[in-house]
Amino acid sequence: MKLSDVKEILDAEVIVGEDNLDLEVKTAFGADLMSDVLAFAKAGSLLLTGLTNTQVIRTANVLDIAAIILVRGKKPSTETIALAKELKIPILTTKYILFETAGRLYTKGIVGCLQKVDNASGRN
Repeated sequence: MKLSDVKEILDAEVIVGEDNLDLEVKTAFGADLMSDVLAFAKAGSLLLTGLTNTQVIRTANVLDIAAIILVRGKKPSTETIALAKELKIPILTTKYILFETAGRLYTKGIVGCLQKVDNASGRN
């Protein structure tokens, strides 16, 4: 699915990356804890989150995240926007809550980075 399709499905606004809407995405991961994102998200995925600070951008950069979808109508600071532009990481914002955002994307074919975690290690 193209990022332009994600924008349409989520009635999202593009904050950064209007020129990257032809980017292909197949997976997503949703969390507000960046430690969980680092542990479980995969390169090329969408990151669904309510956090808007620069740490989200830095985490996305480390993992080579395709794009960040801010939920609950959240808007990033100018510092966060500047860093996303510098690192060329698209940011979209939607008014849907995290659960609804994930559900809408899932019904259109986006799957999670993993289905469940192993009880012993927390990894899949």
